[in-house]
Formats: sequence, structure tokens, C-alpha cells
Amino acid sequence: MHLPSFLWLWKIAAWSMGLSLLAYLFLAISGFSMFIMRTRQQAPLGILLPRNREELRSLHYIIGLTMVGLVLLLLVIGIIGTLGHFGNLGHSSHLIAGVTVVILTLISSFSATQISSGATWAKPLHITCNLLLFIGLTWVSITGWMVVQKYLGN
Repeated sequence: MHLPSFLWLWKIAAWSMGLSLLAYLFLAISGFSMFIMRTRQQAPLGILLPRNREELRSLHYIIGLTMVGLVLLLLVIGIIGTLGHFGNLGHSSHLIAGVTVVILTLISSFSATQISSGATWAKPLHITCNLLLFIGLTWVSITGWMVVQKYLGN
């Protein structure tokens, strides 16, 4: 595919990545707040988050679903943009980093749906995936920056 420019696609990817990182931060804050509310029976962070446990859980789910959507959008943009500009996918470790983040995000979101059903494996898996996502998001950000530099250099 030889389109005039993929710059518009990279702009969407940059915004999506920025919003994904912001969603990850909000998920960490709301998840930690749910932990505090469960152990101390009090609402942390005052007026920043809902004081009701169910409202906080709903907010956490909504942000999580948003992040899943953004990560999947990034996957599609990455595949289309890379195939369109370079003709194939194997140009950097960004593909491996991106697929890793997608897999971790999907496992985390699936395990989140199992927590309230009483599956004892779900919460540890969810938390572990989210901790690994920090590393994955860092890796995909660094490799993504390298891909953008490579694209701008061509």
C-alpha cells in the first residue's frame, strides 16, 4: 500500500497510547482505592473517587473497558500502519511488545470479570497482569518511540 502519508494514523496512535497510559494510571488509583476500602472500610482520596464501593467498582470497570478498547485500537493501527508503510510486520521488537501488552490486557480484563464470581485464582492473576502491564507499557512506549523515529527518518 502506498498511501500519501500515515502521519494521521500515527497521530491517532499517539493519542490512543497517551489515553491508555492515563487509563492505566486511573485503574491503578481506583484499584488501590478498592483495596483500601475493603481492608479499612473507609474511602481514600476524599472527593476524587466515589465513596461507595459499588460505584468505585463500576468506575474501575468502565475505565478498564476503555483501556481494552484503546489497546485493541492500537493493535489495529499498528498492523495497518506498519503493513502500509513497510509492507511487513517484522521491523522491531515493538510488535512483540505490543502483542504482549494486548495479551496482558485481555487476560487482566477476563480475570476481572471472574473476581466477583468467587474464583480464587482471578484476583491474584488480575493483579499480577496489571503489575506486568507496567513493564509492558514501558517497553511498548520505548519501542513505539523508536518506530516513530524510524518512520520519520524515511
